[in-house]
Amino acid sequence: MKRQWQFLGMGLLALGLTAAQDLVSGRLVPFRRGDKWGYADHSRRVVLPLQYEEAGPFVEEVAWVRQNGLYGYIDGGGNPITPVHFSKASTFYKGRATVTLRGETFDIDAIGSRLTSPPEAAPEEDYLSLGDVVRRQGKLGFRFTVGSAVVPAEYDEIREDYRQLLFVRQGAKWGVLNRKGKITLPLELDTIVASPLNDFRFPIARQQGRYGYLNAEGRWLVAPKYRLAEPFIGDVARVETPDGRAGYIDSSGKEFFE
Repeated sequence: MKRQWQFLGMGLLALGLTAAQDLVSGRLVPFRRGDKWGYADHSRRVVLPLQYEEAGPFVEEVAWVRQNGLYGYIDGGGNPITPVHFSKASTFYKGRATVTLRGETFDIDAIGSRLTSPPEAAPEEDYLSLGDVVRRQGKLGFRFTVGSAVVPAEYDEIREDYRQLLFVRQGAKWGVLNRKGKITLPLELDTIVASPLNDFRFPIARQQGRYGYLNAEGRWLVAPKYRLAEPFIGDVARVETPDGRAGYIDSSGKEFFE
């Protein structure tokens, strides 16, 4: 099990404990044209009609949609799983989603039935899987378990994405190293956010007030250009442009809004 961390400038905020989510990557991506949302395939061909006020990503073959200010859930064929009557609705996670109906908040399963059992708690365990931190004269370095690479003790903080990247901080700025200890992005980032929603893939980085995404090699999947950026869920992530247009991108960086 791994701890979910959010890297925010000088600080480090623990967001909770969870295993990497076992997601079923949806074949459809939320697609917006004008003020209407539907779903497209990965070639941007509209498959489910543009009829919603907003649409969420498919997780475990279920997605939330919004109409007339209320939320419901549909399956991969566009068929309703629940009525559109929730005032709040979350994306599914490990077989359950949290909804609010007439002021009451509770969880439902993938067929819309109310759940009475609490979600499974993840045991706490915090570690760096790539190697060991080296401390010298108040600074931090890193020694990789595999290979002979050693990162000099010159950083104020070191974290990892639990895959193959190290996030390092000097002062207020973050940079990225690969598992060979080589710099892939210099110390120019204001924040880096790693999420377990997709096994810590595609960390979000902020630079000069704009957000982008990193790829598995620690370079830019999408260079910082968005006003807002949410973690990837499966193979898609929700973003907002500087002028307030919302939409989704896929794991290649392709945008699904016009």
